[in-house]
Amino acid sequence: MLILGEKYSFTKLELQRLDKIFGDITTISYKDEKADDVIAQIEKALEENSITTILLNTKAKVDEDIIKYLTNLKFNVEHAKFNIIAIEHFLEKYLHKCYIPEDNDDLHFLDDIEEFSISQKMQKGVVDAVAIFFLFIIFLALKPIVKKKTTKESPGDLYFKQARVGLGNKEFDCVKFRSMHEHNSEADVRTATKDDDRKFPFGETMRKLRIDELPQIINILKGEMSLIGPRAEWNKLVEDYEKQIPYYNQRHIVKPGITGWAQVMFAEGRHKEDTRQKLMYDLYYIKHWSLWLEMKVIYKTVMVVLNKQRV
Repeated sequence: MLILGEKYSFTKLELQRLDKIFGDITTISYKDEKADDVIAQIEKALEENSITTILLNTKAKVDEDIIKYLTNLKFNVEHAKFNIIAIEHFLEKYLHKCYIPEDNDDLHFLDDIEEFSISQKMQKGVVDAVAIFFLFIIFLALKPIVKKKTTKESPGDLYFKQARVGLGNKEFDCVKFRSMHEHNSEADVRTATKDDDRKFPFGETMRKLRIDELPQIINILKGEMSLIGPRAEWNKLVEDYEKQIPYYNQRHIVKPGITGWAQVMFAEGRHKEDTRQKLMYDLYYIKHWSLWLEMKVIYKTVMVVLNKQRV
């Protein structure tokens, strides 16, 4: 594959995924380059590599000579299987995420993001009902163990409640098994980190295995959450995210989930770019929802819990 330009910066994990699909990946910088020089680099890359796809990944307007060259190349008999694709379509087709520009100049991608239809809501309701049945059995089986371990290592309340933002920007109390020592969350506004001193040993184990999420079946029963959807974020974080990314609340047109497409496709992170990356996956999930995608999230969640690599 040949990438023309650097409009979108691929993550290390994404490059690994693309390498499995396309093999060798060649990048040609387009910024401040003359058309003839760019064409010469493309020709050289085509001669040296088995390239079948050219990705247009440039912010700058593509020179008409380059467009003419690429158009002729696409319809050349020698390159009958040649494919030229823009970054917006490429990300959805191969990396299953919606492109979001780093600046706010072009937000037309929001036009295709709509709330679920009645039919989709009914299908998700069936998935939630089945999930609650099985998760409730697991919840009942593990609760005595969780209570015993938690009481021993960190005496206090078994459950932890925190204000999260859900459907329609409405706040609700998200219920989880407590995985940290009791502290004043209003005063201590830190988000959890890998070596967080507030965690206790069994609490860390619960977080790794997602056991701490089980009580959220209560939120599903109350209609505040679904099994699958965008992560229900802490209201304090949402306030910051909406300041950094004005269209962040677009993810709140559907119910949040215990697990989700962004959670299984992208590792946790609290930086602005991490949040933007996760939002791309959330919007893809909303835009392309299907029962197949729902099952895929469940499968990938199991793989993540089993500590398999996100692929």
